[in-house]
Amino acid sequence: MGSLLQDLNLVPPSPSSSLTAAAAASTSSTIIATDGSTTEAAAALLVPKVEPKLEPFDVETPIYQPQQPQDPTSSSQDLFFSSSTPNCFSNSQLTPPLSQSTSSEDDNSNNLYSEYNRISELFRTAFAKRLQDQYGDVSVVSDPDSRAIVPVKEGDNNALSSVVVSQRPKYQKRSSELVRVTDLGLEDQRYFRDLVRRTRMIYDSLRILSVLEEEKRRGERLGRRARGDLRAAATMRDCGLWLNRDKRIVGSIPGVQIGDVFFFRMELCVVGLHGQPQAGIDYLPASQSSNREPIATSIIVSGGYEDDEDSGDVIIYTGHGGQDSLNKQCEHQKLEGGNLAMERSMHYGIEVRVIRGIKHVGSVSSKVYVYDGLYKILDCWFDVGKSGFGVYKYKLLRIDGQSEMGSSILKFAETLRTKPLSVRPRGYLSLDISNKKENMPVFLFNDIDNDHDPLCYQYLERTVFPVFVITNGSNGTGCDCVSGCSDGCFCERKNGGEFAYDDNGFLLRGKPVVFECGVSCKCPPTCRNRVTQRGLRNRLEVFRSMETGWGVRSLDLIHAGAFICEYAGVVITREQAQIFTMNGGGLVYPNRFSAKWSEWGDLSQIYPNYIRPSYPEIPPLDFAMDVSKMRNVACYMSHSSTPNVLVQFVLYDHNNLMFPHIMLFAMENIPPLRELSLDYGVADEWTGKLAICN
Repeated sequence: MGSLLQDLNLVPPSPSSSLTAAAAASTSSTIIATDGSTTEAAAALLVPKVEPKLEPFDVETPIYQPQQPQDPTSSSQDLFFSSSTPNCFSNSQLTPPLSQSTSSEDDNSNNLYSEYNRISELFRTAFAKRLQDQYGDVSVVSDPDSRAIVPVKEGDNNALSSVVVSQRPKYQKRSSELVRVTDLGLEDQRYFRDLVRRTRMIYDSLRILSVLEEEKRRGERLGRRARGDLRAAATMRDCGLWLNRDKRIVGSIPGVQIGDVFFFRMELCVVGLHGQPQAGIDYLPASQSSNREPIATSIIVSGGYEDDEDSGDVIIYTGHGGQDSLNKQCEHQKLEGGNLAMERSMHYGIEVRVIRGIKHVGSVSSKVYVYDGLYKILDCWFDVGKSGFGVYKYKLLRIDGQSEMGSSILKFAETLRTKPLSVRPRGYLSLDISNKKENMPVFLFNDIDNDHDPLCYQYLERTVFPVFVITNGSNGTGCDCVSGCSDGCFCERKNGGEFAYDDNGFLLRGKPVVFECGVSCKCPPTCRNRVTQRGLRNRLEVFRSMETGWGVRSLDLIHAGAFICEYAGVVITREQAQIFTMNGGGLVYPNRFSAKWSEWGDLSQIYPNYIRPSYPEIPPLDFAMDVSKMRNVACYMSHSSTPNVLVQFVLYDHNNLMFPHIMLFAMENIPPLRELSLDYGVADEWTGKLAICN
């Protein structure tokens, strides 16, 4: 790669800041400024009445290693951050000293163990008696010191001589080396973007499958919702698929763009954007840096602290610590851990990544996390919070020259969905080019030139097939499910023994073709196997662009694996296509679409014996689609070799494998107003789009 890794180990250390001493005096009523001046607080600090909740462990407990004496000849530049094998400090401050046990403590301990042995014996005999009543040939172990429930016959070859406890596979720990990635070439940017896209695709596929597996295991039992996000992250960590573990990156993460949306905090850990699953400040601990100073790399702003102030480009961020279980401040914060790391990053001028947590209705989680770019820490001070307790505050300013914040785009798109003309009084050519044929309106926007070409075509909500396709492809077979398809029904067997979608309508795994329930099935329209027949579910907009001509973007946040729309046109045979081409007409050939469906749900990196779905098989497609007179919104999607939309062939109104529907699904979480793109296989050499769409 042609990237330049700037080694931050060469930054010289600085004298200790005056804020370091503020931790010891945090219980006083003095406000300490960054310049060392002190002023009396306006209000007396309250004495905490409630026990604070414990902060989550940010790092593993370090193992004590004796520190070697420092070489007096070493340079001061070598003191900033650790090498690849840093020494670790003793954790004596976190470990209470051992005290001598008293006789009363010994009595309590003996009583405790006696009670444990009594309960263990009751459980052992009761469980063995239950087996004896059930099978008749099981006897209870007579030895009270034995931990077995039933005895093993001597000389039994099937008996286990020993018990092997499986250990959790080891995974790569986070590196202590701080680097900054700069000057990435175009090929490097594409490589890292594709790497992040594939990693997130594995995570989403694994999360959806994990939730489905957990729901099947629980059945109808009530309980907490399945945490597929945690299971997917743990599985990928054990397989070594978490990104950026070998380096701790300061600044932008290669492959992650401003505006990228994440539905789960664990996904931030998987891609290396924020390494703490709970804490709001991600930082390099002092135990891993050679000069014993922590450095912050990223923060999450989600309104968890009442003293936070967020105005977009400027943030007043409150340090962590001192809250109770109800997220109320009940104790003074201390200048340690992440709070000290923020102050040290301010001192050294190191920028931090800012991820905003925003409540979002209708998502798989109650909140979404948006990456908003890099910020500089300008100031730090100790102040009296709204609850009367001392808190550390940090003023952050967004660095100029970056793309628009993703959180701002989310808010802007929300207004567009309800009041488009109030924020865009000019540029709209139509508020629904489908003329209410779709479930959702399809906007047409052009504020660049006078082109209004999409208004000249008849809008199709579904593909038009020749009559012989419907007639010859209908055999009248279907499922007998009344309330909806369930495991073992006819349609499940037709799809190779597994449904293509989960209960939320997300694509589980891409297949050569998906058989949805058709007119011969008795299940209702709400059946889980009728996803693409429900039509458009997101508000789309056809817009004019200087780079791609006409393009398509969504005003809604689209989940990875969600159905977007059908690629509709008029189907013609190969003979008709040859005549059509002779007359100079433009056609779309479905057999040229890249098989991106095979990437969705591909878990070969998780399971070595994973086999890509090959059933039901589909013959080579030998037809074309005429979209020169009649088309829908999908025909305006741009071409890309790294698209965010995939093609999945679907059949439901007939069973002719030669003529499937072309259905489009999201390959990743697509934020609002981000252009949708397809891999057409063959595109115009100059514009990167199909000629018919220009």
